[in-house]
Amino acid sequence: MNDTKKIFAISGLCTGCRTCEVACAVAHSKSNTIWGAITELPAPRYRIEIQTVGEVKLPLNCRQCDEPDCLFACKAGAVSKDPEDGQVKLNLDKCVGCWMCVMVCPFGAVTPDEGSSKALKCDLCEGRSEGPACVSSCPTHALIYGTIDNARAYLKNLGNKGIVIKSA
Repeated sequence: MNDTKKIFAISGLCTGCRTCEVACAVAHSKSNTIWGAITELPAPRYRIEIQTVGEVKLPLNCRQCDEPDCLFACKAGAVSKDPEDGQVKLNLDKCVGCWMCVMVCPFGAVTPDEGSSKALKCDLCEGRSEGPACVSSCPTHALIYGTIDNARAYLKNLGNKGIVIKSA
């Protein structure tokens, strides 16, 4: 689905500062404030993670796959794909904590939350009017929320032909 909105990462712009991880955790905290998130128990978990290989840093989260392995592996029906916007969603009320989705995700973007025995994945900050917190907080604008065409246009405007864009 070419018009599915996703989070795209430009590795050449990512400094590995982890601001996206903090913003994600705060956005998923009960308080929605940095101080509240720091003092909450259990601590809120982020759904994006900076991966580093050598000098390359890349934010990693759910890639909103066209044919998501997590959806096909979930026997509880907790993972679904919205037919209108193409986004892969996780219904925590249906999740039984078998973590089959964790095992089959080829990107490691679905993780176990041992505190709740449920799976965690990026929900694109559903319901947040400003869009995904990781994107709006990135100081280097290494994250883009939009369609692949939006991401390509952004990259073209940067003029950096050596930078490769990846769906985060």
